[in-house]
Amino acid sequence: MQHEHYESIWSHLTNTAFRQDWVDVDGIRTRYVHAGSGDRPTVVFVHGIGGSWEAFCANIGPFAEHFQVFALDCLGAGFTDKPEQDIYEMSDYVQHLHGFFAALGIEKASLVGVSMGGWLSVNFAHTYPRMVDRLVLCAASGMRREPSYTPPAATSIANDRSKAIDDPSWSNIANIFTDLIFDPAKRNADFIKLRQTVYRQPEMKGAMKRILAITRTENFNRSALSDDEWRAIEKPVLLVESADDSEHFRKNTQRAHGLLSNSRIVSISKVGHWPQWEDPETFNREAIVFLRDR
Repeated sequence: MQHEHYESIWSHLTNTAFRQDWVDVDGIRTRYVHAGSGDRPTVVFVHGIGGSWEAFCANIGPFAEHFQVFALDCLGAGFTDKPEQDIYEMSDYVQHLHGFFAALGIEKASLVGVSMGGWLSVNFAHTYPRMVDRLVLCAASGMRREPSYTPPAATSIANDRSKAIDDPSWSNIANIFTDLIFDPAKRNADFIKLRQTVYRQPEMKGAMKRILAITRTENFNRSALSDDEWRAIEKPVLLVESADDSEHFRKNTQRAHGLLSNSRIVSISKVGHWPQWEDPETFNREAIVFLRDR
């Protein structure tokens, strides 16, 4: 790697005024960051399965020029508490996010979610429609599957993270990012070290089992909205299609577009599961214009 081209988490945040803190959300100590002025519309970033707020390091600064921005480590993930229970259902994530809104005085926000973070955003909008303005969904998820079918992408996600949590070596952690980031040069050492640190937390092994349990089809379908419930969502939705993501998520994006009553698609080429990181210039431009459009 050419050092002059190296991107770090910090290189994207150096000129951004932001604050990292923890807040008590119904007894769950929750890690988050806050940027931007409180007199602007609010945007909340929601990461994917087993991730953390740093997935949005390239977006927080540009968004904070127009919005009040929050990004959190969701229930059981990152450096947020990991309560012991059999499984983290989507309803648990929704209630945790609702408690996060309440704890920080957020009355209404647009949600920007990646993969399972998008699924959480959709379910939150369905449960609390008055608290949501607009949605931006990358790698759409959360539509019910055929009962006997588990997508290869879901199996790969579960297998890679199970292997990494059992042995959080550099190579096992790095392997997670082959599915997330299309361009090998963008598979940042910062992300690998951060994820390794998260996975080495003593309580993370148990938490990962509870996180990954939702990938099994019977659990997934119990938490996923029906097609009619997707159709009932009236909020404006921007669907970000990653041209080089897995076929499963590209099909999901088209399926979501067919169900939602008020959606449009923007396609970004040469990016995988994390378009907000791989091509932040395009992502930020398109998402900010969409969220500001009145």
